[in-house]
Amino acid sequence: MNILKNLFIEKCPKCNDVLVNKTHTLTAQIIKFCPNGHYEKEFHPTIESYIEKYLT
Repeated sequence: MNILKNLFIEKCPKCNDVLVNKTHTLTAQIIKFCPNGHYEKEFHPTIESYIEKYLT
C-alpha cells in the first residue's frame, strides 16, 4: 500500500522534497511548488497542460 502512495506524491526534481499545494479559489489554476523555492508546477485546465518552472 505504501508503494501506491509514493507513486502519486509529486516531488521536487532537485531536492526531492514533497511539493506544496497553492490553489486559487477564484480560478481553476493549480500551483504546486517546492518549499525551498527550486521548482514550480502549474496546471492550466483551459489548455489542459502543465507548465514547469525551474527556479534557482
